[in-house]
Amino acid sequence: MIVSLIIAIIIPFELFLFSYAVLGPLHYLTEINWLKNKNYFMQANIKYALILLAFTILISIAPIINFLDFDLNITSQRILDLLSRNSGTLLLSAFLFSIGLLFYKSKKTLLSLLVVIGIVVFLATKFLQDLFLYIVVFLPTIIHVYLFTLLFILFGSIKSKSKTGIYSVLVLAAIPFVISFLPRELLTLTKPSIETIDTFLSSNFATVSANIAKLSGSLENDNFAVISEIGIKIQIFIAFAYTYHYLNWFSKTSIIGWGKTISKQKLFWILFIYILSIGIYLYDYKTGLIALFFLSYLHVFLEFPLNAFTIKSLIGMIKKN
Repeated sequence: MIVSLIIAIIIPFELFLFSYAVLGPLHYLTEINWLKNKNYFMQANIKYALILLAFTILISIAPIINFLDFDLNITSQRILDLLSRNSGTLLLSAFLFSIGLLFYKSKKTLLSLLVVIGIVVFLATKFLQDLFLYIVVFLPTIIHVYLFTLLFILFGSIKSKSKTGIYSVLVLAAIPFVISFLPRELLTLTKPSIETIDTFLSSNFATVSANIAKLSGSLENDNFAVISEIGIKIQIFIAFAYTYHYLNWFSKTSIIGWGKTISKQKLFWILFIYILSIGIYLYDYKTGLIALFFLSYLHVFLEFPLNAFTIKSLIGMIKKN
C-alpha cells in the first residue's frame, strides 16, 4: 500500500497507465475464473450471470464498433447511438439487478425485479440527474477499485478478527486525506511527457478526474486542468487506487485461494489472452483499451454480486455487535 502510494506520488500518470494495461488484464482473467467457481456469490441460479453478460455486451457494442469505424446503415447507427446514450442506464440496472440476485431465486421475482429496476433507473435519470451521473462515472472506476476494495478488506479483517487487517483498512481510508495535504513541492516530482498525457487523455479517465474535482468543489471557474495542483493530486489518488486494487488481489492468492481454481488448461488460456492483451497495448494504447473494454466491464459486472454480498455481510456483523 505504501509502495503504491510513493510511486503514485512520483509518476501518477505513468503508474496508472502501466497498472491498467499490465496488471489489469491479468486481474480480470483470474478474478472472473474465481468468481465462476464461487457461483458469482448468487443465491439465484448461476445461469442468471448470463443477464450480466448481456448487460456487458450491450454496454460494449457502441465503443467497440465506433472505434472500428464500420460503415453502418441508418437503422444500425440509430440502435448504436441509443445504446451509447443509455450506457449509464445499463450500468446502474446491472448493479441493482446484481443486488437482487443476492436475495431472490424465483424466476418470476427476478423478472419482475428487472421491470422495477427499469422504472427506478428511468426516474433516476429524470429527477436525480446529478447523482445518476456521478454513479455512472464512479461505479465502474473509483467505487470499484477503492471503496469496494476497502469494504472487502474490512469484511475479511472482521471475519478473521485480524488486527493487522483493521489497521490496513484505517491506512487505506486515510490515504485520500494524506494525498490532499501533500505539499506543493512534492507535486513538482510529477513531470509526465506530452506523449504520456496524450495517452492518458485518450483513455477518457480525465472525465473521472474532472468529476472528482467537481464533487469536491475544486474546479476553478468550472474548468479542470489535468496538469494542475488539484489535477495531479487526483491523479495520484487514481493511480494509487488502481495499483493497490490489483496488487491487493494478487496478494490474496493464499487467503481466498483463487490460484487453486486455475487448472493447467485454464492457465494456458489465461496466459495466452494476457500476453495477447499486453501486445495490443504495446502496439497502441487506445486500441488496447477498446480490445479489453468488454473484458474489463465483464469483470466489474460479475463482481457486483460479491460487492452486494460484502455490504450485506458487513451490515449483519454491525447489527450483531
